Amino acid sequence: MNLRSKHLEAASLLIFLVKVFCVNTRTCHPTEYRIGNHCCPLCPSGYRVDTHCTKYWRTVCLPCVNDTFMNLPTGLKQCLPCTTCGPDSGLKIYTSCTATTDSLCEPLEGFYCIEPKQNHCADAQKHKQCQPGQYIKHRGTAQTDSQCSDCSVGTFSDGTRTSCQPHTQCESLNLQLMQPGTASTDAECGNDSSNNTTVMLFWVFWCLH
Repeated sequence: MNLRSKHLEAASLLIFLVKVFCVNTRTCHPTEYRIGNHCCPLCPSGYRVDTHCTKYWRTVCLPCVNDTFMNLPTGLKQCLPCTTCGPDSGLKIYTSCTATTDSLCEPLEGFYCIEPKQNHCADAQKHKQCQPGQYIKHRGTAQTDSQCSDCSVGTFSDGTRTSCQPHTQCESLNLQLMQPGTASTDAECGNDSSNNTTVMLFWVFWCLH
């Protein structure tokens, strides 16, 4: 093989390597995606790829259906599943899923969000129940839990009140204290049975004479 042939062979090999390198490193346009050596047009939001493009055909796209969505142009063959706002997670639907947007969830009544996620809630928990002897200092909201506080001496609450109530003062009602109040129950008042017996005996004695 003469020198000229060797130069031509080397040149051919170089051209081949350049072509291979260029094909493998070619950057697709932002509106395209790569499949093998091809740059295919992306499917629009709300659609997925059904068939990738070829040298002669464009990408074939199908709409997202059956509780799926795609919020961006894509080269994927599957749409994304819509988020489920289920009562098991303490959630209800705030905005329903569409072909281009996911569902948005919010806490059920009596629940608050424990996992905020951008502009919706991913998980919620039931508000704390205050115990007897406590009052509701702050009612729970969709973002915050309830806050409880203990009743002070001389007051009571069953746990459902927003403030503790003072124990009934039996003496001020001319009644006998039968059972002292606790943090969760009111005082119990009643008439003095011994006084009633004395009055009744007096009337019986008076009538007989």
